[in-house]
Amino acid sequence: MDLFLILYGVLGLCGGYIFGSIPFGLVLTKMAGLDDIRKIGSGNIGATNVLRTGRKDLALLTLLCDSGKGAFSVLVFATISPFAAIGAALGSVMGHLYPVWLKFKGGKGVATTLGVLIALIPAVGILSCALWLVTALFFRMSSLAALVAMLLAPLFAGVMYGGVYALITLLIAALVWIKHKDNIYRIIRGTEPKIGDKK
Repeated sequence: MDLFLILYGVLGLCGGYIFGSIPFGLVLTKMAGLDDIRKIGSGNIGATNVLRTGRKDLALLTLLCDSGKGAFSVLVFATISPFAAIGAALGSVMGHLYPVWLKFKGGKGVATTLGVLIALIPAVGILSCALWLVTALFFRMSSLAALVAMLLAPLFAGVMYGGVYALITLLIAALVWIKHKDNIYRIIRGTEPKIGDKK
């Protein structure tokens, strides 16, 4: 592989990580005068846990910001190179999952991943969002909806975009699945909280 392509990918990875590591859920709830979001519900900094504060407006804003930071980083680095955009996609999700500012304890990456996919491979992003929504409406479990969407996203990417896009989507999906290991255990046991539950 050309050295410049590798450098572009690394540049995108680092830049995407910086964008992705902004913990909007934590920032927004603190600005609203609420308790530390990491001390309630699942302890996650994402929109689903923000919803458990009872503030639907903050949860929606967190969702938009978390997905937006992923999309924004991909679009910014796409102006440099497709490889930079791919690097930014992975970096954004990694930044959200493992932000250095929070001792590498971040969110679960669903909104950021969906934002990344919409910007990088739009058809896959739209299909994944639709699949998440349908599953969430039917089962009322955000985690299950995420797992289903992430399971099929690499397949969508492979069929529609092929090669490197399928690979990067598979890698990102694997990271999100790993972050959901506790949710998977609770889903199996039937103890996973439903959307809107405050505890």
